[in-house]
Amino acid sequence: MVRLSNNLVGILNFITFLLSIPILGGGIWLLLKGNTDCEKFLDRPMIILGIVLMLVSLAGLIGACCHVSLLLWLYLFVMFFLIVAILCFTIFAFFVTNKGAGDLVSGRGYKEYKLGDYSNWLQNRVEDSENWKNIRSCIEQSKVCQKLADDDLPFNDFIKKNLTPLESGCCKPPTECGFTYVNATYWSETGGNVSANVDCKTWDNDGKKLCYECGSCKGGFLANLKSDWKKVAIVNISILIVIIIIYSVGCCAFRNSRNANKYQRHYGRP
Repeated sequence: MVRLSNNLVGILNFITFLLSIPILGGGIWLLLKGNTDCEKFLDRPMIILGIVLMLVSLAGLIGACCHVSLLLWLYLFVMFFLIVAILCFTIFAFFVTNKGAGDLVSGRGYKEYKLGDYSNWLQNRVEDSENWKNIRSCIEQSKVCQKLADDDLPFNDFIKKNLTPLESGCCKPPTECGFTYVNATYWSETGGNVSANVDCKTWDNDGKKLCYECGSCKGGFLANLKSDWKKVAIVNISILIVIIIIYSVGCCAFRNSRNANKYQRHYGRP
């Protein structure tokens, strides 16, 4: 049992160490070669994650294989902190994304989104000018609106299309504006009601502006974020279960290492 727990911790941490190498390498590559703001946004988190995984896995690997209690204790401390952090993040993500959903529009195949439907915490994050500048840059670089315009759909086909939250919120004006459809990203304001919604005044047919500064675009982004965070929460729960199992095995290895060290101090090496 002593060797089993130690060997298992060693194997698991060796695998983690191998996984940390491409993560760290990917972060360094983005730092040196990343061209867009979205890519550069990911470089530091990936580098930090890669370094932390590498150091923690080395501590667990050396501690388990060489019976170094101090390293195993450090390894278990970090693992415990990780368990608490993942649990807190999962609960927090569920709490802040619990509110908000798209509104069905009569005669349309898509939903429309309002910023005010989401939690105050999320609203404050996207209303921050610096945050939204980075988010908007990512949306533009994804060319989501350009791809929608390239489809060149007639009006009857367009209104039946199941648009994504970003397409619905950022690439067209809200339906209540009453603008006349020319194409997916160009709408004539003739006969429209600009005062119906503040987003109607914000809308611009310029391909670089569109509705990127609209509340509907921010609401569409949050709808997209909400969907992604739900998927992340499911992944987090799975990871949490695995980490708890590894942590339990690590506790056994730590106890075995401490007992082995006590035996060596009292009786010398067998």
